Amino acid sequence: MTTWGQVATRPPHSRGGEPVLDVSDLRMRYGTHDVLKGVSFTAAPGEVLALLGPNGAGKTTTIEILEGFRMRSAGGVRVLDTDPARGDEAWRSRLGIVLQSWRDHRKWGVRELLAHFGSYYTGFRRPWDTDELVATVGLTPHAHKRVGQLSGGQRRRLDVAIGIVGLPELLFLDEPTAGFDPEARREFHDLVHRLADESDTTILLTTHDLDEAEKLADRILILAGGTIIANGSADQLSREMSTDAEVRWTRDGQRYVHATTDATKYVRELFAQYDDEIEDLEVRRASLEDTYMALLRKFEGSAR
Repeated sequence: MTTWGQVATRPPHSRGGEPVLDVSDLRMRYGTHDVLKGVSFTAAPGEVLALLGPNGAGKTTTIEILEGFRMRSAGGVRVLDTDPARGDEAWRSRLGIVLQSWRDHRKWGVRELLAHFGSYYTGFRRPWDTDELVATVGLTPHAHKRVGQLSGGQRRRLDVAIGIVGLPELLFLDEPTAGFDPEARREFHDLVHRLADESDTTILLTTHDLDEAEKLADRILILAGGTIIANGSADQLSREMSTDAEVRWTRDGQRYVHATTDATKYVRELFAQYDDEIEDLEVRRASLEDTYMALLRKFEGSAR
């Protein structure tokens, strides 16, 4: 039986190494207010990107432009080699979108609703098999329930199923695990990795859960002040900020802690001095949350 973490596979895409997302100097102005002031980034096939930033930074505006729901003021944007402002239905069928909440479908049955959404894709591409999709998101015991009878977490799983029903090449996730319990969150993380690795799906997610972003994303984009102020893996961003790592160890029954910007060098020197007297060695680097806050403080300081 298919589980929540298994995905259907599809033939490899023919676009080769072309970027799935190619954003150059994206700008958006509302009246006299510039929300986006020159956003640039790319995303490769199968890459998972997390777009982070404080409220009001322009994350939603950026996503809506990429999805083709909002016209930009200036800049170049290519999504699946198409300007989203001119995307047709065939182009849109290659996208998947998981919003924070879908409009109400309380009277629909779960399986009935997913089969209905899947029917929209049959003219363009092969949709996910309905029963397989229901099983993949862990809703088989609830397949014949009405949507209005689902719990909050079950409803969120349905939102995810609706977003991936067409086996998208590009998936937008907006706060995808809101309302999930810890087990469901872990299973969803596994599904994201499998979509990227096995189906070559490119994923752009927004989340306020920085731990989730660190676990899921190959690359982190931090948006602040209308521009991308950081772009790299969580580890790369931590190293760029030169945040201290903590080295903890035990010697002769006594616990020690030392902060250092070069943990590798310090540990090497520690073993050169004490060798097998060192026990319970731990190296704790700055978390993504630490790095994120440091980057925002640095940006805000330079903007004054």
